[in-house]
Amino acid sequence: MTNNTKRRVVVTGMGVVSSIGTGADDFWSAIKSGKCGISEPTIYPIEDLQIKIAGEVKDFDPKAAGLSKQFLMADRYSQFAGIAAREAVKQSGIEMPLKPGEGARCAAIVGSGIGGISTMEDSYRGLFELKKRATHPLTLLKTIGSSAPAHVSIEYGITGPCFGVVSACSTATHSIGLVYNMIREGMIDFGLGGAAEASLAWGTTRAWQGMRVLSPNGLFPFSKHRNGTVLAEGAGILMLEDYERAKERGANILAEIKGFGMTADAADMVNPSIDGTAGAMELALQDADVSPTDIDYINAHGTATMVNDVNETRSIKRVFGDSAKDTPVSSTKSMHGHALGAGGGIEAVACIKAMEENFLPPTIGFDEPGDECDLDYIPNEGRSADINYVMSNSFAFGGLNAVLVFGPAPA
Repeated sequence: MTNNTKRRVVVTGMGVVSSIGTGADDFWSAIKSGKCGISEPTIYPIEDLQIKIAGEVKDFDPKAAGLSKQFLMADRYSQFAGIAAREAVKQSGIEMPLKPGEGARCAAIVGSGIGGISTMEDSYRGLFELKKRATHPLTLLKTIGSSAPAHVSIEYGITGPCFGVVSACSTATHSIGLVYNMIREGMIDFGLGGAAEASLAWGTTRAWQGMRVLSPNGLFPFSKHRNGTVLAEGAGILMLEDYERAKERGANILAEIKGFGMTADAADMVNPSIDGTAGAMELALQDADVSPTDIDYINAHGTATMVNDVNETRSIKRVFGDSAKDTPVSSTKSMHGHALGAGGGIEAVACIKAMEENFLPPTIGFDEPGDECDLDYIPNEGRSADINYVMSNSFAFGGLNAVLVFGPAPA
């Protein structure tokens, strides 16, 4: 089957939970104003930690958020997924829960890099420190990495493909890409794709501290003074749909997914490979049938680690050649933090909003370029520009790479 005979896939809904705003409109308003959501966390003790900052979703109350009973009994990461999925469903205009017989043509691919780790940490604390004799009876169901998509499927009557993807910081992008491919190949007609993460906890922070990749004072991608990334939480989920189906029902189409590429470095668990990251970008461009010069904006993985930012810059130069210097690049992680598996979903929302409003999101906290970081990173303030095609990069530990190319809604 040639690419020309495959179905077109569009975005008809999106939902986001982040440290700078919940709901696509609030999130985007914060992005445009350069708001930073990184501060001292409140949900775990920090007194004996070296790292005392995070991108926390502050004042989160699942009851006040109006979540159903099944989500109220779930882990925080599943609750974030529930909120993001609800927004995506509502915006899509698809009547849900689905009626019997409709659900088999819909998917719920909602991943998480680490699942219900805070529930697990609380359970271990109860057993080993507080000497409790048993854990909460729902502990297992709350911790497993497939609980979020299961809750979403139950909520909306989705009986088609339903599972969670795990690929560290590329999880959401892989999840969206899988739903895209399922629709394009005719396996399903529509579906939710993305990820959720709520890994902010004392033990998790200690583990990341041990790797020496966290910054004690902020996330400054591509800057000379960058000194590590900042853990964050949240969710980003898209409703994807067969274009003909969306058009027939009169849906408000937000964007089209034009291409998807994924590779593995097969090299190292921590140090990225330019061959793997550049390869994923090239595959996404080939799948989209666009050239590098067609890309008007790149949402970078941009974690602000010394190695990642240089490798990503080199990869962009390899793929984009002479046009690299003229292609705007930014890392919105500078504002919402690194939400691990959910990052690509949150950033997909930023990409679609950027296309909608022809506005390039900034990289805040940028002072002067780091060594070898010599592209247009949209420093500190966003700007207006004509945007037709955008690329979103996700490059994870283990060398797991996933890239999406978005285009405008079909005329």
